[in-house]
Amino acid sequence: MLYYLFKYFEEEFNMPGASLFGFITFRAAIAFVLSLAFSTIYGKRIIAFLQRQQVGETVRDLGLEGQAQKAGTPTMGGVIIILATLIPVFLLCQLDNIYVVMLIITTVWMGLIGFTDDYIKIFKKDKGGLKGIFKVIGQVGLGAIIGSIMFFHDGVTIKEEKANAKNSQELITQNLPIEFEAAKKSTKTTIPFVRDNEFDYASLIDWIDPSLANWAWLVFIPIVIIIVTAVSNGANLTDGIDGLAAGTSAIVVITLALFAWISGNIVFSDYLNVMYIPNSGEMVVFVTAFAGALVGFLWYNTFPAQVFMGDTGSLTIGGIIAVLAIATRKELLIPILCGVFLMENLSVMMQVSWFKYTKKRHGEGRRIFLMSPLHHHYQKRGIHESKIVVRFWIVGILLAIISVVTLKMR
Repeated sequence: MLYYLFKYFEEEFNMPGASLFGFITFRAAIAFVLSLAFSTIYGKRIIAFLQRQQVGETVRDLGLEGQAQKAGTPTMGGVIIILATLIPVFLLCQLDNIYVVMLIITTVWMGLIGFTDDYIKIFKKDKGGLKGIFKVIGQVGLGAIIGSIMFFHDGVTIKEEKANAKNSQELITQNLPIEFEAAKKSTKTTIPFVRDNEFDYASLIDWIDPSLANWAWLVFIPIVIIIVTAVSNGANLTDGIDGLAAGTSAIVVITLALFAWISGNIVFSDYLNVMYIPNSGEMVVFVTAFAGALVGFLWYNTFPAQVFMGDTGSLTIGGIIAVLAIATRKELLIPILCGVFLMENLSVMMQVSWFKYTKKRHGEGRRIFLMSPLHHHYQKRGIHESKIVVRFWIVGILLAIISVVTLKMR
């Protein structure tokens, strides 16, 4: 809203300084500061409110060191992250930008699913929370909405350089900007480690008949659904020890903010030879607000945690990361960028699958890890959770650097 207010002041009264709100970098910086301030200042009040409502975590006895001390710690702290993100977004973003609209829908949608799950666990005294089938339905529903917007909405486009080798060589020689074609809808995305650095989902179906490219949504939307479901569940599994999910997620979203800024800037996307996505730069304001909320939440969530995010936070975080990656057309980088989530997911899948197989084969279930997800395995080995968290953060930073480097690795 401040964006539109200062835009009006600039156009009608030529107000000094009002033009600053037209710059994405300025609004992104303000969004980060506002979200960080809200999450740290008002976060304490929200935690106190949750304590008064006796919204305490019920901890299962898993035989982990320090586990008993966590009982009664307020949960549903994801509300802090959601509010600290949305308030700066409504103040500073262009709310008619389709990418911002998608992210707001994702935040509210996944937040409601996570909130319902936490509410059932705490107030209905049902440790199982929201039944898994309803969580999956919610994730699939969001994936279908995001996939449909990405494929059908006229505001979701890309611009490609004009294919004229002679002209391009002349422009480069004279140090002139490369010319772009008109914005067009496309199912192309970024794929690392290949020459052109691009992959078109339509190629999965139009090899049968070129006319089938118009039906590429039959392939594209299910892929989006899988990505949204997988990443949101990965973030949910990672939320197991103090500061792990929030810290690794902050690293991921800051990297995605860089991708959004490059992809939405015609100069830098041209210089780095990265797909130019018109209007996607506005997501930077949302992402910096989200990053500020995560960092502020860490103020209270690092060991020993004063609040847990619960599914309200973890499912929301995973959903936002998935949609950001899809919107910036970097979703095929998720296995690298979200490698910590992937390791946590795989550890659970491997543990369950091996246990079932060995029980059927030998009559006794065996385990690969001392406990899954992976962070619990290291806890069982006697490593303090603070050390585990910092080491996972370091791995996350390395994976983020590798993800950025892939922009030039062809």
